[in-house]
Amino acid sequence: MKQLDIGVAGAGPAGLAAALFLSRAGHRVEILERFETPAPVGSGLLMQPTGLTVLNALGLSDTIHAIGSRIDRLHGADAKSGRTVLDVRYDAAPSGRYGLAVQRAALFNTLHDAAVADGIRIRTGIDLASTGMRGDRAVLKNAEGVVGDYDLVIDASGTRSMLAAKAATAPSIRDLTYGAFWATLDGQGAAYDKSALSQRYDKAKVMIGLLPTGRIRRDEPERVAFFWSLKVADVEAVKAAGLDQWKAIIRSYWADCAPFLDQIEDWDQLTLARYAHRTALPPFSGRLVFIGDSAHSTSPQLGQGANMALLDAAALSHALARCADIPSALAAYARARRNHVRLFQLLSLAFTPFYQSDSTAIAWVRDRLVSTVAKIPPMPGLLASIVAGTLIDPFGPAGLTECTWQEDLSLLSGMA
Repeated sequence: MKQLDIGVAGAGPAGLAAALFLSRAGHRVEILERFETPAPVGSGLLMQPTGLTVLNALGLSDTIHAIGSRIDRLHGADAKSGRTVLDVRYDAAPSGRYGLAVQRAALFNTLHDAAVADGIRIRTGIDLASTGMRGDRAVLKNAEGVVGDYDLVIDASGTRSMLAAKAATAPSIRDLTYGAFWATLDGQGAAYDKSALSQRYDKAKVMIGLLPTGRIRRDEPERVAFFWSLKVADVEAVKAAGLDQWKAIIRSYWADCAPFLDQIEDWDQLTLARYAHRTALPPFSGRLVFIGDSAHSTSPQLGQGANMALLDAAALSHALARCADIPSALAAYARARRNHVRLFQLLSLAFTPFYQSDSTAIAWVRDRLVSTVAKIPPMPGLLASIVAGTLIDPFGPAGLTECTWQEDLSLLSGMA
């Protein structure tokens, strides 16, 4: 395809990755970001083999490995009895897979630094309101008027995208009942598993987690993401009861959290994550195409969000490279991502009630039946593939080949 003028709305992982792929393919790309200074939102996340493969394709594997924390398993236990009810190990599936936990700021910096190094223009302080057409060009507008016109606009501005809301194929959004408090804290002197996402449950109403997240940059200390699940509607009541009471409840469930709780002195240290389910079908409207949370989002139970966004960026670039015109490329992008997105949205929704719901019965099934079945072959390998994001092939349709990761301790934080 000829060289295109492309505008990317949003400087998050999806937008930055798309800009890198497309700029390197020879297109003229600029990113438009609503904040004056682009910055990440949130605490920690788990990069899966899917997302790691995309970063490798961008030449960023060494960088992200040097600051992330290798995760070999997901482990969850009943907070009262201590009984293991979740134990998913990446090595139960082939190919030497593992996860890499990172701070959101680390992933952002890795992609943002690469975009700056490539000379990609990033325009900040632009609060986009809508798109339109001027001839065969897509225009982006803010409250004052047109801020740019392009052959193609990529909406990577997230779940609450104004561009997606006003598009002809605007997706419906269903807010999920449960969210979570998140904080990034110092793990020095605390007792936690440095190679696992660890969780404690009380039925499905309480979920507490610790995720080692490495460091933001090589010369900074390693950190741990702490999270506590709760109903969004209950947030103000929890705050009104006081920080000390909230800490006491968590200590009663998981005493090892005390060193982390001691670092929290104000509610402002906690970020409330709200989750929603949305699907844009098709993930484009005219010359506007959606990637990442603008195209699809769901609960975070399987840890796929950022990884799916990176896959979208790769798939869109691949489609534009092999198709003769924009309409056929957008249709090819939609086909490439359709099955993988639908499957993992369905799986996330199916798993959510087992870990975030008011149902005592579902929690009982999880603890007694599901945890037993999960130990019987071929279930361990199946669960590992679900967590890795590879239950069906996400790589071929995106023009990628999965990396066969070999353990290289010199790349991982703590040895860098």
